[in-house]
Amino acid sequence: MLPNDSAVNSGPLTVDKMTLIFSVAEVNKFSHSYYLVRMKNKIALVTGASSGIGWACALTMAKMGYDLIATGRRADRLEDLRQELPEGVRFLPLLFDVRDRAEVERLLTNLPAEWASIDVLVNNAGNAHGLDPIQTGNVDDWDAMLDINVKGLLYVSKAIIPGMTERNSGFIINIGSIAGKEVYPNGNVYCASKHAVDALTNGMRMDLNPFGIKVMGIHPGLVETEFSLVRFKGDEKRAETIYQGYAPLLAQDIADIVEFALTRPPHVVIADVVVLPTAQASATVIKKKLPQ
Repeated sequence: MLPNDSAVNSGPLTVDKMTLIFSVAEVNKFSHSYYLVRMKNKIALVTGASSGIGWACALTMAKMGYDLIATGRRADRLEDLRQELPEGVRFLPLLFDVRDRAEVERLLTNLPAEWASIDVLVNNAGNAHGLDPIQTGNVDDWDAMLDINVKGLLYVSKAIIPGMTERNSGFIINIGSIAGKEVYPNGNVYCASKHAVDALTNGMRMDLNPFGIKVMGIHPGLVETEFSLVRFKGDEKRAETIYQGYAPLLAQDIADIVEFALTRPPHVVIADVVVLPTAQASATVIKKKLPQ
């Protein structure tokens, strides 16, 4: 109850307290509606969206209300992603390899007008090839990791950032790795590539600060995706052993962090996150319980 004029003039202002009780379902419904209103007509671009962390981030952001540009190298997987999207979300799949500078520039600098104003860029595309000591490493593997993890991220960012600086707004999220914070045996070039991602993220945040652009790095530990299958070049048995004996992170765990970051107020940026499964204490310390 609000005080009347005489109450205001005759003494201290008092307002009766009122307790509101909402069910969990009502709170979730309100939150979902808030996202749909806030994110409506905003556009997110996710690289490497055909599987794993990229897929989870793309689907989560679409559920938040973002229209989605999803890039990848597998057309069938991007079409599968389309089938999972909520009704009403606009979707533009782009088929390219981030290593292909000419193709990245051709597609991303010539987007249709209704897709050109990208609000959020998630640089997720990345890979690991091999796990060899430096003296016996494969140069082709080195090239693949540096070309995708570092140069690919730069090519995509170079195409998108000018639009953000022109509008004085935007959010860039670079998916790194615990390997960008620590080095582990036989990780040499992969770790170097992810250290570069960490450095680029920090440099972007500094350079883009005058334009009000948020820049965030997420550095996961062990996440159960196709990562190890690619690293071990299709050796499914070896890849499976990486995730045995403990509960690894899931791709959705990373997407949840992206969702949290995107829903912070304008004056807040979650600049840097290292996220590990509970069983992992560092890049090399993992508590496993394997069958005897």
